[in-house]
Amino acid sequence: MKIDWAALGSVFGVSLLATVALVGLFTLGIVGLSKQETASANGGSAVMARTGAYACFALCAAAVAYGIFLIVT
Repeated sequence: MKIDWAALGSVFGVSLLATVALVGLFTLGIVGLSKQETASANGGSAVMARTGAYACFALCAAAVAYGIFLIVT
């Protein structure tokens, strides 16, 4: 049995990059929601913060759905 170390390293690198990107995107969504609460508490408009947060969450959901699609097909 031979192990293709280059392919294993490539899979590890892509998995690590995707995980960090997905967690970072989700974190940006949470920060956007917290900015929305802060802006509305101060009497300001929080439309951009809410829109950005929802966009981040939508991109996270799309990435997860694409990963499931890749596994199923």
